[in-house]
Amino acid sequence: MKPIAVVGPTATGKSELAVTLALHLGGEVINADAMQLYRGMDIGTAKITAAERRGVPHHLLDVLDVTDTASVAAYQRDARAIVERLLAEGKVPVLAGGSGLYVQAVLDDLRFPGTDPDVRARLATEADLLGPAALHARLAERDPEAANAILPTNARRIVRALEVIEITGRPFSATMPKPGPARYGAVLIGIDREVTELDERVDRRVDLMFAAGLVDEVRLLAGKGLREGKTASRALGYQQVLAALDGDGDFVAAAAATKQATRRFVRRQRSWFRRDTRIQWFTGGDQDVAERVLSVVGGVG
Repeated sequence: MKPIAVVGPTATGKSELAVTLALHLGGEVINADAMQLYRGMDIGTAKITAAERRGVPHHLLDVLDVTDTASVAAYQRDARAIVERLLAEGKVPVLAGGSGLYVQAVLDDLRFPGTDPDVRARLATEADLLGPAALHARLAERDPEAANAILPTNARRIVRALEVIEITGRPFSATMPKPGPARYGAVLIGIDREVTELDERVDRRVDLMFAAGLVDEVRLLAGKGLREGKTASRALGYQQVLAALDGDGDFVAAAAATKQATRRFVRRQRSWFRRDTRIQWFTGGDQDVAERVLSVVGGVG
């Protein structure tokens, strides 16, 4: 048996396809969306419902509180344990999600050097004072390969890269996985859609989220510490609604900001996954997409 990874930008139809594949192949789904790890973050993450799972077991959904900080290293440990257990049971693990680093952590030789709280705190303070772009320029001088792979706006990853360089004396890029066969012989399936269509789907999804009660969901989670959560509070939609709750209460503007931020995120996801030449790409809007994917992965067992 070999695992399947269903990856690609948000709103392309990955969750539904993953369930279909699991049903046909006798598999179970493993969530690979960082924000769907959180309990209670359902509407804003478009978390698959119990009915939509169609009886297929799903793993690593609802495993963190919003005050917890998501850890790629912890996800790697837990997801690999599930993959290996399912394989031992003769079941097909189906990884599904758009968090590229999380997928990579399971399928590639991604290693996690130690940390130094003092060094990290100092660098984080510098990022707050100088801005992430200044630290990104420093990273570009010390490790151009890492800087090329990390967005200048991603303060958390920039700080982490500089921390690793400082405490190990080695480039952060040395810890990044190199291209090669996927772990477990996994088959990587990419789902995408034409840019204009996907932008429209994102806008429609956000409208439905707000209509379904996203603001009330954020209010409830705020009472459980969402504002203090370093990872959860930055989730698309949640960040914008929190800002509106703490500001002028303009949720129409919050929805518009969520749409814009999500469209930008989709483009970053597409760029990330398109670099991986192991991925076989399919169009999510095609009526026969499930059949076409099954014709490729049907022999994974």
